[in-house]
Amino acid sequence: MKRADLDKQPTDVAAMFDDIAARYDLLNGVLSLGQDRAWRRATVKAVDAYSGELVLDLAAGTGTSSASFAARGARVIACDFSQGMLEVGAQRRGGASRRGVTFVGGDALHLPFADETFDAVTISFGLRNVADVDLALRELRRVTKVGGRVVICEFSHIPVEVLDRIYGRYLMAALPTIARRFTANSEAYAYLSESIMAWPDQPALAARLQAAGFSRVAWRNLTMGVVALHRGVRGD
Repeated sequence: MKRADLDKQPTDVAAMFDDIAARYDLLNGVLSLGQDRAWRRATVKAVDAYSGELVLDLAAGTGTSSASFAARGARVIACDFSQGMLEVGAQRRGGASRRGVTFVGGDALHLPFADETFDAVTISFGLRNVADVDLALRELRRVTKVGGRVVICEFSHIPVEVLDRIYGRYLMAALPTIARRFTANSEAYAYLSESIMAWPDQPALAARLQAAGFSRVAWRNLTMGVVALHRGVRGD
C-alpha cells in the first residue's frame, strides 16, 4: 500500500472514531476473539499503578482501560481526541469525572498538561494513529515525572515471517468483513488493518522510545507478537 493511505488528517481520524464509538468496545472483543481483555490486564499489570498515583491514559477511547487503573486506587485522566468516544465513556460511567476517572479531550501531539505531571503514562492501540509518532513520544516524556514510566500497548508483528504474512492477510480481508456485520462504517476497520500492517516491529519501536529520551526500554510479546507491550522510564 502507499504511505499516503495512512496520512489522514487528525480531524478525519477523529470523525472515524466518533462514528464507531457506540460499538467500539463490542467490536474490539469480537475482532480480537476476546483477547482484548487479556491485553488490557497485561497493560494494567505493566503500568502497576497504585493508590495516590496520577496516570495519563492516552487514546483512552471510552475509558475501559482507565477504569481498570482507577480500580487499583490511582487517579486517571482518560484523554482522547475523539469527542464521540469520550462522550460514550462518560455516559457509561455517569459523568465526565467519576470513580477516579476524568475524561479530557486532547491531541497526542499537543497534550494539554504541564511538564512532569504524571507518575505513569500509557497508550493502548492509539500511537499508530497519530500523524507524528516521534513527536507524540516526546510529548509523553514531557508530561511524565522524572522516574515515571511509560507503557505502550500496540498491535505489532509476529516474529515468524510466514505467520506474520498469514496474519496480515486476515487483517486485510477478514477484519472489514466481520466489522461490516456490526457497523455501517467497515471502512474504518480497513484503515485500521492497513495501519497495523504499516506499523514498525518491536525493535524499531523500542529504538524510537530510546530516541525520545526514555531509558530501560524493554518489550514483551502478547499473543505470539500480535500485540506487544513496550515499557520505558523517564530519566533526568
